[in-house]
Amino acid sequence: MPEKRDYYDVLGVEKGSDKKEIKKAYRKLAMKYHPDVSEDEEATEKFKEISEAYAVLSDEEKRKTYDQFGHAGMDGFSNEDIFRNVNFEDIFQGFGGGFDMGNIFEMFGFGGGNRRGGPQRGSDIYAEIDITLEEASKDIEKNISIMHDVECPVCHGSKSEPGSNPKECQTCGGTGQVKQVTNTILGQMMNVRPCPECRGEGKIITDPCKNCNGKGKVRENNTISIKIPAGVESGSRLRVPGEGNAGDFNGGYGDLIVLINVKPHQKFEREGPNLYYEQQISFVQASLGDSIDIPTIDGEVELKIPPGTQSGSVFRLRGQGMPIMRRNSKGNLYVTASVVVPQKLNEKQKELLKEFAEISGEEIKTYEKGFFDKVKEAINH
Repeated sequence: MPEKRDYYDVLGVEKGSDKKEIKKAYRKLAMKYHPDVSEDEEATEKFKEISEAYAVLSDEEKRKTYDQFGHAGMDGFSNEDIFRNVNFEDIFQGFGGGFDMGNIFEMFGFGGGNRRGGPQRGSDIYAEIDITLEEASKDIEKNISIMHDVECPVCHGSKSEPGSNPKECQTCGGTGQVKQVTNTILGQMMNVRPCPECRGEGKIITDPCKNCNGKGKVRENNTISIKIPAGVESGSRLRVPGEGNAGDFNGGYGDLIVLINVKPHQKFEREGPNLYYEQQISFVQASLGDSIDIPTIDGEVELKIPPGTQSGSVFRLRGQGMPIMRRNSKGNLYVTASVVVPQKLNEKQKELLKEFAEISGEEIKTYEKGFFDKVKEAINH
């Protein structure tokens, strides 16, 4: 299945566009791609794509979720959930062509006489968690507190007080939907909507459950343990099945989507599975070579500095980076050597360096501090 395009790109609007701009962009594209008027072979799919983008971006809550989590944030929504607040009749009012509203609802998979009161899966919920780089380097378990809807323990999701029986809705005949035909300049338009009497459930609750006020669900705060695999990066999303909101009529629970934030590290920079570290070495170490201890994410290892190492030289330590998720391998640690030149030298050190320069055939012109240099040095101290 091809990857979904960004909703803003689909409508051709900026991320900060207001509702009027989004509606205007959708109307323009809908006129072009509506299957009733377009000759484009892919018109139906394009119309579905722009309609879904509009349905999400025109709804404040859905748009907020999409902006934070992308398409993953829409996984818990059915077509009915996505298009619930879209008024197609208002969108197509004044169009210069005939559009069958019934076809539009069927196109998105929630038209016809299907009952809305059947089992409906609960929506997903979202949470964020911060972890350290060290924690990201191994498999861990973390506790997270979530607030979600759970099935009412008294009515068990039926919404009715135990012992009472709901009655069939007389307005919709138990279908949960009503059809409305409107005469417009385009001809007759049929709109299928949830029954206003039973709110799409097909039945009337005569004695609502007192514990949940007839909702079938109650709000609950729970602490759960989640497993975080080694190698996760900032922006990774973990899906925890069955820890979302309870559905309707025993439709099951949605999932918990956890966004991982890996906190910045004091020593290491991270790029994918690779780590980067800067190690300061002295002029003598760079010249003569040395063996030094280097920190890694798992502890210290020995690094040999060869004689004549230049400042900026990079050493690669294989397998000393971060684990690669779902693979039995690790990235590398790249150590950049930074040669530090001493700022203060005693007379003995100066003499030895001058002697070194003479042996090397270098002519060193000694810099003598002036009056203002001495004043500046005194102020800094």
